[in-house]
Amino acid sequence: MPFVDLPSRGDYVSLWYRTNSVYSNVGSFDPSKPTIVMLHPLFLDSTWLQRHFDDPRLGLQYNIIAFDQRTMGRSRCRPSELHDCYVDAADLALAMQAMFLPACHFLAFECIAVNTVLRLTALWPELVLSLTLCNVPPPTELKWVFNAYDELLQLWCYAADLDAFEHAASEVVTFMTGETSNTDLQDALIAYWEAWTPPTKRLRIVELVNIMMNRTPLTPKELACIRCPVLIIQNEQSDVAPLKHAQTLQKQLINAKGEVCLFIIKGAKACMSIMPGSASLVNQTFSKFLATLPKARSDLVPPKMPVLERTKMALRTLSDLVGDPSYAQRDPRSILSFSCVSSEVARSQLENLRFYARDIENAYCPLGRDGRPMRKYSERQQSHWFHGDHRGMSHIDAASLSKVQKNYRSQSPERPLAGQLTANGNDLVTEDIAQDGRMRRTTFNTSAVEKQVIKGSMTKVVTQSAGVKTNNQGNPLPKVGSFI
Repeated sequence: MPFVDLPSRGDYVSLWYRTNSVYSNVGSFDPSKPTIVMLHPLFLDSTWLQRHFDDPRLGLQYNIIAFDQRTMGRSRCRPSELHDCYVDAADLALAMQAMFLPACHFLAFECIAVNTVLRLTALWPELVLSLTLCNVPPPTELKWVFNAYDELLQLWCYAADLDAFEHAASEVVTFMTGETSNTDLQDALIAYWEAWTPPTKRLRIVELVNIMMNRTPLTPKELACIRCPVLIIQNEQSDVAPLKHAQTLQKQLINAKGEVCLFIIKGAKACMSIMPGSASLVNQTFSKFLATLPKARSDLVPPKMPVLERTKMALRTLSDLVGDPSYAQRDPRSILSFSCVSSEVARSQLENLRFYARDIENAYCPLGRDGRPMRKYSERQQSHWFHGDHRGMSHIDAASLSKVQKNYRSQSPERPLAGQLTANGNDLVTEDIAQDGRMRRTTFNTSAVEKQVIKGSMTKVVTQSAGVKTNNQGNPLPKVGSFI
């Protein structure tokens, strides 16, 4: 399971990959079997694709390789304000050419992976045998998801203690899986984030969220470049990726080879790659889809065209797709030349990265001295009054609390109104809303984060905050000379 280094002028990229071969590299691939490239879900890495690697319907019939996206897992890169899905597509293309990989079948999960592989197919069609898209996202983010991730990003990056970080991570688990009762899955996900994306590495998560929240929709011209067979697998009840967007994409792929198939997983909510039932259905549907296609070999031979010349050709294709001749004149030795981020968005993202880089050396680390998580999320002490006991019973009347919440209307202009952080709308984010979010993230004041409730004697708290010395009972001591 080694790295592949991608030379790039003005940039640094080292992608981690894993395979199902004997020696965990592409040199031990069986040349008589086709090859599958898997792209992991959002906020995770290739280790979370194990349910697909271990399935004999795939592992015994195909060579499998999975890359960690440049900001996740063990991959390394230099933070950049120009990073977008076209840059990720160029990472994949150059990595495949560097390892002499043949044309492959692609299995992509969720937002960034789906957008990346569609762009890869448009610019490097000879590398793609077929596309399988799981949980197709909206063209731009939904408003309520945009607002939710905007707040969770701040809670995640500026967590002051373990409880604060676990709270932010548990909210992300709810968004990803749609479940709150699967404690084993919660423990595994939160432990992974504590190790790989703690507040001390917040620039990685900020750059990832920038790609997701500032992405632009693919144009009909770009979608028309996709000419390979396509399979779409969509959850029926996903709040962050509604079914209608998969149906729309199915109609837009007018030049795809054959009929674009849409398979719906009934009752599923989200994150089909880590839920056992959904992952098994994905493997079954994917293997049946591949069985209908001509069988290909995986001979490792150098590309027919030099990598530099092929990169220039890809830049010319991108120039034609976006309607800007300047793209064809960009440096082909730099992966960032494929970036389609506008100058205004790049400037905002650079300010965003600089803002979150401040005082990063003093950020909280949720790991112990041995480099491991200090506890499981399910083992936390729920001592606050609103936490229920082992039977789910709270110390407050639930009926009264529900009535208060129903009548509550937030008047604060600094936070979204109640209801914007729940799945109650299908409106997409506009450019104005995205720009407002970028500006707001760079003016965030860390001192505005909610603090813990003060406990103990008020006299003791006030006197200590005023610098007054107290005795063991918390009573103030007399000043020297007060009796003279």
